[in-house]
Amino acid sequence: MEKFTLNVIEIIKAIPKGKVMTYGQIAFIAGNPFGARQVSRILHTLSVKEKLPWHRVINSKGQISLGGEMGFIQKSMLIDEDVEFKNDKINLRKYQYHHNLDWRENEN
Repeated sequence: MEKFTLNVIEIIKAIPKGKVMTYGQIAFIAGNPFGARQVSRILHTLSVKEKLPWHRVINSKGQISLGGEMGFIQKSMLIDEDVEFKNDKINLRKYQYHHNLDWRENEN
C-alpha cells in the first residue's frame, strides 16, 4: 500500500466519535493537499476492510457528499454520535476534528 493511503487510513481511524474531518483536510495532513478525491476512493474501497469510521468524513461545506440511502445512513450515524445538522449542514467550527499536524514529523 502507498504511504499516502496508509496515512489516510491512520488519520481516519483517529477521528473521535462526535467529530468530523473533510476530504481535503485529510488529504492535506496525509501529504497531498490536492488528494481529496483520492481520500474518497480510499474510503470507498477500504472502509470495510480497514474498519474505517467513514461516516465521519464530509465535504468542505460541512455537508454529506453521498446521496440516497448511504447519505441517509451517514447522517443517521453522525446524529447518533450527537453531531447536529442545521439545514443539512454541520457546523465545522464546532464539530471539525483537528488532527495533530506534527505526527508526520515523527516518521522515519
